[in-house]
Amino acid sequence: MKEITAIIRRDKLPETKQALDELGYSSLTIQSVDGRGKQKGAMCAEMDSEMPESFCTTVKLKPTPSTYALEHTLPKIALYVPKRMLTLIVPDDAVSKLVKSIIKVNQSGKRGDGKIFVSPVEGAVRVRTGEMDGEAIT
Repeated sequence: MKEITAIIRRDKLPETKQALDELGYSSLTIQSVDGRGKQKGAMCAEMDSEMPESFCTTVKLKPTPSTYALEHTLPKIALYVPKRMLTLIVPDDAVSKLVKSIIKVNQSGKRGDGKIFVSPVEGAVRVRTGEMDGEAIT
């Protein structure tokens, strides 16, 4: 078993859920998260993908500081971009097709498309029935 953790743009969540559902993997956990990557919190990376590329250089955006930065005294405001984090536990043989599907839906070629992490899972138990491992994730 493997855990797939995908951090994606918020507006891509419905398409991603549909693609996973079409592959037969509708069981997942979704969380709202804030973070930053190489763009260091630049909100331009999170904007509508239909925005012209020159928009970010011609318009000065004032990103919203994180809640933490507002509640604490920081020497420099920390900026974070809102994303969605999806977590799925799947059989080993399903990882490749699911990762490819997530990439296909979310890849725009621009900064902020997201990240996918794949980790081993040692075991699983369905609390209601006590089913273990593979039976617990289907």
